[in-house]
Amino acid sequence: MFEIKAKDGLARAGIFTIGDYRVKTPALMPVIHPSKMVVDVKSFGAEIVITNAYIIYKNEKLRDMALKKGVHKLIGFDGPVVTDSGSFQLAEYGDIDVTNKEIIEFQEEIGADIGTSLDIPTPPYAPYKKAKEDLKITLERAKEALSHRENMMLNSVVQGSTYADLRKWCARELSRMDFDVHPIGAVVPLLESYDYKSLVEVVIASVEYLPPSRPRHLMGAGHPMLFALAVSMGCDLFDSAAYILYANDDRLLDPSGTYKLEDLSEMPCSCNVCVEYTPQELRSMEENERRNLIAAHNLYVSFAEIRRVRQAINEGSLMELVDQRCRAHPRLLDAYRKMLNYQELIEKYDPVSKRSAFFYTGPESLRRVEVYRHHKRLNRIPKKKGVALLSVYNKPYSRHVPVDIGEFFSPVPVEVDEWQFMVVDIPFGIIPLELDEFYPFSQNESPSILDFESENFIRSIIKKLEENYKTIIVSKDINERFNLGFKFRVDPPSFRVSDKDRLVAVADYQFGEGAGEALFKGDLQIIKSKKTGRIRYIYVDNELIASIRTSDGFIIPSWKGASLLHSSLDYPMCRVVVDEESEPFAREGKNIFAKFVIECDKNIRANDEVLIVNEDDELLATGKSLLCSEEILDFNYGQAIKTRRGGR
Repeated sequence: MFEIKAKDGLARAGIFTIGDYRVKTPALMPVIHPSKMVVDVKSFGAEIVITNAYIIYKNEKLRDMALKKGVHKLIGFDGPVVTDSGSFQLAEYGDIDVTNKEIIEFQEEIGADIGTSLDIPTPPYAPYKKAKEDLKITLERAKEALSHRENMMLNSVVQGSTYADLRKWCARELSRMDFDVHPIGAVVPLLESYDYKSLVEVVIASVEYLPPSRPRHLMGAGHPMLFALAVSMGCDLFDSAAYILYANDDRLLDPSGTYKLEDLSEMPCSCNVCVEYTPQELRSMEENERRNLIAAHNLYVSFAEIRRVRQAINEGSLMELVDQRCRAHPRLLDAYRKMLNYQELIEKYDPVSKRSAFFYTGPESLRRVEVYRHHKRLNRIPKKKGVALLSVYNKPYSRHVPVDIGEFFSPVPVEVDEWQFMVVDIPFGIIPLELDEFYPFSQNESPSILDFESENFIRSIIKKLEENYKTIIVSKDINERFNLGFKFRVDPPSFRVSDKDRLVAVADYQFGEGAGEALFKGDLQIIKSKKTGRIRYIYVDNELIASIRTSDGFIIPSWKGASLLHSSLDYPMCRVVVDEESEPFAREGKNIFAKFVIECDKNIRANDEVLIVNEDDELLATGKSLLCSEEILDFNYGQAIKTRRGGR
C-alpha cells in the first residue's frame, strides 16, 4: 500500500507499506550483488534494497542457500528486498536461460518481498516495429506473472523504447492489472549518453498513464544529480549500483556531478570519509580498501540527497532544488526546460498552496505551474471595462500603492468609469490588487533587475490585455521600463480596493465565478488581526460566513458559508461525493478516506477547500483536500479530505 503524505508538482513524499515494513519515499534502493556485498548499506540509511534473482537462480550455491535460508539472509538485509528477474542480463547479452513462469515462482520461493516479471527491455531508438513487438511480449508476460504469484508483491515494468505512444499504451494496459509497483525500464542508455531530454519524454509518457496510487521506480537512475529532477516527474523509487560501480573506477558522486580521485586536491563534502581522509591518502591505499571508502562516500552523498529531496517536497520548494541541480550540466538544463512543457499535467497534481515561498531562479520560473495556474484562474474573476496597471515594489502591494499614483499613459485616449487595478510584477505578470495577500502573490521573491525573458513576458501579457479590456492604461514607470510606447497621457483613475472587493475577488479566484457574490451579499462585518491588519473573520448579517487561512489567504467557509457556496455553485463544482457508508462519519466531522469517495470535481487540487456531499448532493461537511481529484478517485488507502466541520 502506498500513501501520500506531502506533494509538490508531480512529486510525492509518502509511505510505502510492504508487509510489516514502512518505507519512506522517495527512496533509494542500493543494488546488492548476491555474492559480492562489501558495504553495510543499512548503516547509511537504506530501508529497502534490490538484488538480482536471475544471478541467484543460475548459481547453484547461491540458489541452494536462498531456497534454504531465504533471500534476506543470503544478502544480509533484514528490510524489504526487491528482486529483478534477469531483464538486465537479457538487455546485456540478448538471451537468458529461464522462463517468465520459472523466475516468478523462484522469486516467491526465496521470499522476495517484491518480485518482477520478465519484461523485454527494448533499448532507446530501436526500430518502432521491434519496440512494439517486444512490448506485446512484455504485456503478455505481465499477465502471466499475475497468474503465478501467490503472496509476493509484484513489479511490472513500463517499456516502449523512446516512443511516447508505446510507453503510454504500456502504462495504460499495466494500470488495468493488479500490480503493486511500476518500474520505468530501459532508460540506462539514455543516462549513459546524457540524453536527459529524451528521459523526460519517456518518464512523463509513462507517469501520465500510471495509477497515482502505485509507486513508480526509475530503473538504473542511481546518480544523485538526477534524483530531484526524476522525483519532480513523479518517480518514487530508485535503484543504485552507481555507488559501487563508480567506486570501482575511483569516482566520487556528488549532486552536481562526479569527481575523479586522481583530479582531487581536496575532498568534496563533509561526510565521514571526506573528513577523515585526504585524496592523497586514498590514492595510496590498497584497491579494495579505497573502493570501500569511496563507496561509503557515494552512499553518504546519495542518501543525503534523497533526504534533501524529501524535505523539499514537504516544504514545497522542490522546483527550486530542481532548478539548482539542473544547472550542473547543460543537458540537464535541457531536460528541465523540456519538463516545463508539461504544465497542464503537472498543474493537476500541484497543491494550490505550499509552506515555502516562490523564488524566481531564472527564466524557467516563468513557466512553472504556479504561474500557469494563476493565468488560468484569472478567468474566474469577472472583467471590468478597463484595467489600470501599477508598479509597486513592496508586498503586500495594496498597502504600498502611493497616495499619488503618478502619471498614466494609454495607447489611445480613454474614458471609462469601471477599473480593475493590477500590479505588474515577476514572475506572475499581472496580479489584481484584491489578491495581493493570497498565495503565492505575497509569498514570492524575484530580483529587482529583470532579465530579457522577464521583460518580454511582461510585454506579451500587456499585449494580451488589449484583447480582453475595453481600455488599458499603464503607469509612467511601466511604460518606460518595458518600452511599451504608450503615447497618450491620461488622468489616473480614482484608486480604491475595499475589503468587500478583496473578499469577492478571492472567493471567485478560489472557488469559481459567482462564489464571491454568493458569500458576501448583505451587511458585511469584518474582523482583522490587530497584529497584521489582515482579515481574519467575515460575518454577514451577524452570522459567521468564513475565516481566512493565515498561511496563504485562502477562504475557509463556515457551515453557513459552505451552504451558500453549495446552493450557488453548479454540481459538481468544489464537491467531493462520498458513499452511504461514510455519510454519518462526514456529518460528525470525521476525516474522509479515499476509498469512500465515489466522485469529485475534476478541478480539485491538494489544499483546496471542498464541499463534502452525498450521492443526492446533500451537503454533509466541509474540509480541505489532501489530494487532487485524480488521486482521490484512484487511491483505496489513506486520507483524502481533512474534514473541518460536519453538518450533523
